[in-house]
Amino acid sequence: MAAPIPRRLLAEFLGTALLVAAVVGSGIMGAALSDDLAVVLLVNAVATVAALGVLIWMLGPISGAHFNPCVTGVEMARREISVPLGAAYVAVQIGGGLAGVALANVMFGLAAWHPSTNVREGAGIWLGEVVATAGLLLVIGAITRTGHGTLGPALVPAWIGSAYFFTASTSFANPAVTIGRSMTDTFTGIAPSSVLVFIAFQIVGAAVGALLTEVLYPRRGRVPEPLDLPYPVNDPDRSSS
Repeated sequence: MAAPIPRRLLAEFLGTALLVAAVVGSGIMGAALSDDLAVVLLVNAVATVAALGVLIWMLGPISGAHFNPCVTGVEMARREISVPLGAAYVAVQIGGGLAGVALANVMFGLAAWHPSTNVREGAGIWLGEVVATAGLLLVIGAITRTGHGTLGPALVPAWIGSAYFFTASTSFANPAVTIGRSMTDTFTGIAPSSVLVFIAFQIVGAAVGALLTEVLYPRRGRVPEPLDLPYPVNDPDRSSS
């Protein structure tokens, strides 16, 4: 049985907030420990992968562990989550991102919100966001359509962690995280002027990932359930599709 809506919204808020706190906080800590950018990025990636895996495992059975407006948007487009509930998910994800960046900033003695001056732009960086987001949606689609949703806590962070290093954008792949990161002038920050373009290319990537999922893993006439989550509730009746 699906969790009550308030509980699901709280899970999405908390999950997104803690994810952004992990991304931003580990970036600040890494920069404080080393002047080597490769080491800082490695610290940032490892902390993000570990936190994301735990958060998906912990909150997936409650809300589906979207933590990402792109994931929720694809669910809405497929009519696997209602538009009102999906819109509420997106709202709390964005709110969670802003709360998470404030938490990380304050923990390290900084102002809760201070806009980044780190401009991130260029064709290669934008292409990186398309690739990172498309891959994320394809991974989620693959594990869901093949009945392996329980692998989400391992495979989704694995994709994000690898994309940190092989994409020019370092794999934001999430509008809520992008908005949150615009409010920290630290290693992981992105200038507010870069945010809208980043989000536009993330949406393109989400559409590409969703299309590839339909081509590679067709539904074969499956009728969507009222709540079809990326990471299903631990229910043996939902272990295959």
